[in-house]
Amino acid sequence: MNQDLEGVGIRFAEVMSGYASLGGNTFEDGFEAGRAAGLALSLHVEVEVDDVAAFLASPERAGRLVGHVEGPLVGGRAAIESGLFQLMPDTADRERKVMVYRVLCRNDDGHAFTFAGQKEVQHHFGFDLWRDTTTLYTNLYAGHLAREDEAQAELLATGILSLGVVDFMKVLQSLRATDAAGRPSPAGLAAFGRFFAGSLWEVYGPSLPPGPREAPRVYARFTTEGVRGADISHHPFSTGDGLGLDLTRFRRADCDDVVLIVHGLTTSSDMFIMPEHRNLVQELLDAGWGDVFTLDHRGSNRFPYNLSRSRANLDDLALYDHPAAIATLRRLVGPNRRIHVIAHCVGALTFAMSLAAGLVGSVRSVILNSIALSAHVPGWSRVKLALGPLFCDWLLGAEYVNPRWRHQQAWSPGKLLAMGVDLYHHECDSSACHMLSFMWGAGKPALFLHENMARVTHDRLGDLFGGISAHYYRHVLKMVNSKHEAVKWQPGDPRYAALPDNYFERAAGIATPMLLVQGQENRVFADSIIQCHARLERLVPGRHQLHVFPRYGHQDIFMGQNVATDIFPRLFEFLRAHSGPG
Repeated sequence: MNQDLEGVGIRFAEVMSGYASLGGNTFEDGFEAGRAAGLALSLHVEVEVDDVAAFLASPERAGRLVGHVEGPLVGGRAAIESGLFQLMPDTADRERKVMVYRVLCRNDDGHAFTFAGQKEVQHHFGFDLWRDTTTLYTNLYAGHLAREDEAQAELLATGILSLGVVDFMKVLQSLRATDAAGRPSPAGLAAFGRFFAGSLWEVYGPSLPPGPREAPRVYARFTTEGVRGADISHHPFSTGDGLGLDLTRFRRADCDDVVLIVHGLTTSSDMFIMPEHRNLVQELLDAGWGDVFTLDHRGSNRFPYNLSRSRANLDDLALYDHPAAIATLRRLVGPNRRIHVIAHCVGALTFAMSLAAGLVGSVRSVILNSIALSAHVPGWSRVKLALGPLFCDWLLGAEYVNPRWRHQQAWSPGKLLAMGVDLYHHECDSSACHMLSFMWGAGKPALFLHENMARVTHDRLGDLFGGISAHYYRHVLKMVNSKHEAVKWQPGDPRYAALPDNYFERAAGIATPMLLVQGQENRVFADSIIQCHARLERLVPGRHQLHVFPRYGHQDIFMGQNVATDIFPRLFEFLRAHSGPG
């Protein structure tokens, strides 16, 4: 700690203005709806740092906020009772920093609110420094909430605030550094400026990618050591088109409510039994669901089916995998048990397709993460979906895309591609993480927020994810281009006659109540779940529920280190509401 700076304080004032809307789920939609409705929202604060030396030495880089929030959503003007400011604290990302504004406020009528805002400082394309450092993505909650309680809370409003050029000049004019005696401190001002400019240079300045690191294997592949106190058994079964799949049963006690968990593409049931943190299977068992199953379908990296040139499509999972899995499960547990399903990503999409086609019989409740019967993706993802299969088939000559290509022995077209991807991704030292961002979604990283993942999880991404046939991308793109609706890959093919050409047209007939969930910062399927729920509400009002988790992305909703406290309570609340007779 620099002793010359001890006792030197920093002060500056900032006013950010924008729009937010009630019931908004994504920041952009909340802003647009708020602007259309005239729901302005502004944050008027003074940032106070009492000791700049301690501030710079601390990884949290925290200060205090005083002032008020203003707008019709908070009843006019709400004074800040306590406020936290963090200026680019240390994070897991090499090239992503955040500025946090979190305040607890109360208006003149005594109503309490929590204002949670964050600026995302991460270089993507062009000159985005100005936009990143002046744009505040904002959630507003009713009542005073601890940060760790926000994931379970219902969003009151969502929107975007920003800082204009004139407002930014006022921030600079208000910036003051003073010592303990109240005298100006040029040294304090210079130290603060060097930190701020240096942090921005780390993000936006030119740099070389870190060398790829092959982390030592801490946990064996396909280990079950993450689940304790249960009898574990495997139950292979065959599909109608001749593939062998597997159900894994984790049984602790007889239970009339049985839970089946389904993974997405490139992963496996391993994502639900991770030893490094409290995982979904273990938490279900501990919460009283004594009979839990996981499905490894044809998209699982436990099987070799995706490591060859394949014309497999999403209809195959809907027609063959899920109905056979449910039939096998019923033979194991008996016909009178109530079955609940929790499904993720493409597993969620294809299970919803099976439900719409009426192929899985009676299911008591379903929880679907990230995508159901509507397919929306970021713009860059749409480009990759269109060009990726052609690139793999005709230029790369690859049968599949593999996140572990960089660590393969000798040279190959896939290894060269992975090296090229590493040149663009500098945010971490995991080539597998870089390749997964290349394979799915748009972002650095795309699948999750780095801060949500335990280091050991990040180190073993190459074990938790596998290769995938690029042909699946063609089917996802067809859905995106078909008015964002889940549709059949080849209408007229007699093998798929049991499936509808358009699955969404059967959505109103799904009697099973569904909880649709997603992370607010989903960079893979964007707001697919939100759009799907909005359409379902118009068809069958009140039958299905939606929950959006702040500060989560796509994969970290199940694989993040704090999911047992941030995510699972909401899922279990839904399961309990639909468990038991009735």
